[in-house]
Amino acid sequence: MQKEEIISTEKKEYTTLNLGPTHPATHGIFQNVLTMDGEIIVNTEQTCGYIHRAFEKIAEHRPFYQITPLTDRLNYCSSPINNMGWHMTVEKLLGVDIPKRVDYMRVIIMELARISDHVVCTSVIGVDTGALTPFCFIFQQREKIYDIFELMCGARLTTNIGRIGGLERDWNDEVYKKIREFLIEFPVAFQEYSNLLERNRIFMDRVTGTGPITAEMALNYGFTGPNLRAAGVDYDVRVTSPYSSYSDFDFNIPVGTTGDTYDRFMVRQGEIWESLKIIKQALENLPQGKHFAEVPEFYLPPKEEVYNNMEALIWHFKIIMGEADVPKGEVYHSVEGGNGELGYYLVSDGGRAPFRLHFRRPCFIYYQAFPEMIKGSVIGDAILTMSSMNVIAGELDG
Repeated sequence: MQKEEIISTEKKEYTTLNLGPTHPATHGIFQNVLTMDGEIIVNTEQTCGYIHRAFEKIAEHRPFYQITPLTDRLNYCSSPINNMGWHMTVEKLLGVDIPKRVDYMRVIIMELARISDHVVCTSVIGVDTGALTPFCFIFQQREKIYDIFELMCGARLTTNIGRIGGLERDWNDEVYKKIREFLIEFPVAFQEYSNLLERNRIFMDRVTGTGPITAEMALNYGFTGPNLRAAGVDYDVRVTSPYSSYSDFDFNIPVGTTGDTYDRFMVRQGEIWESLKIIKQALENLPQGKHFAEVPEFYLPPKEEVYNNMEALIWHFKIIMGEADVPKGEVYHSVEGGNGELGYYLVSDGGRAPFRLHFRRPCFIYYQAFPEMIKGSVIGDAILTMSSMNVIAGELDG
């Protein structure tokens, strides 16, 4: 037998490599078991569930108000959007008419949260290519969004912001001042940040063509949000199924072409500019009126009344403990979260807690495509692909 024949009949050996579950490059607690041919990824099997907290099961044993803090811990980079989506779902079940002022205030909050979410994703893509400076620079501006949230509700990351029917309190002058300052200062800093990366030759060479996905494949996997739009499909819940008066605002939907890491980066960059436009419109045209709907059975009374009035204290207790009557029904409501369509499927049997509540978590859905997107690439490209998908472990496990 010739030497060449012996080599050709030898069985090829592969290396198994664990990427995660606890590794700085995974951006969360989840694992990828990679099958490697040298530095090339032949196959991978992802494992999630390391921080599974059984939110959906817990929700079956909690009154409606006590579910709001659970939603905070899905995509914690933009938790106010999770809160608002849940409150709108309950309002749909109750058939509550929300004042226009509340809609606009919610839009401002959600778009601020979207900016904070996208800034994390795009800056981390930079970090994973070796560019730490843009990350440190833009995060100083991102903190100003948390300052605004803190003035609105007292919290920064897991906000528990809002109420069923509206907001806990109206905004004071300091909130408006901070938002206006943000609309002046952030675009200047963000443009400088964009100049560092968007047309940077080293950055572009590193991310262009990395982790591509076609529009057909993205739709087959159930992609939504920036990852779907980067593949060329202009689906956005704010436009296709408007909520919170989004139909009142003029904004564009950034769309990519190749669905690679660079497109995902640029789509999110574009959405940040569009969010700034929406916030400015909402602030300039903010309607007058109340910051809550007239639903005393579900809208918590003001704290000063609770502390000084027995009837208000009783209502506060009844609402928090789920003693108010809830209609039977089955509703689904979705919002455009930082990572795509964030939906809540709620089934009520009239009890104090949901009979069934399912969270549609976009991260969990599009993470299924990760093995197909990284086959044939090297580990460095796999990390970049994961970063550009913005896989958030809290939303992945639920």
